[in-house]
Amino acid sequence: MYGYELLPGQGLILPRGAGRLLFGMSEREARWTVSTLADVRETWVCGAAWSFWAAHEGVELLVCGAPDRERRLDWLKLDRLGSGAAPVGWADVDLFGHEQDEVERALAGVDRAGVALTRSSGAYLRAVTLTAAPGQGR
Repeated sequence: MYGYELLPGQGLILPRGAGRLLFGMSEREARWTVSTLADVRETWVCGAAWSFWAAHEGVELLVCGAPDRERRLDWLKLDRLGSGAAPVGWADVDLFGHEQDEVERALAGVDRAGVALTRSSGAYLRAVTLTAAPGQGR
């Protein structure tokens, strides 16, 4: 089991048994879930109805709600804050624990709909973004 576990099309499993962030959750549900893991901080993201962030074990988590009438969770981003970041798992690969070229090779052939990997100028991935619907993003 990884610290964070991606659930493409569904959301994210948080570490330490803190629960799941699922697309379609209300802002209140999402905040409560994340607050069981880390302090939640208000932020602003262009195009989002609401947003907040939290940092835990070297990973910054940005959580955003859709700007539509329902205002439900539809976008998540995990940023690697440096070496020693908590594992972020997807398809049996620790995305932040291996060099980005190795990660890309390991994920060859894996359906990446709704998942975007952000490369860095260094050896390791900088971030991963999950969206409720493929093709979305901020």
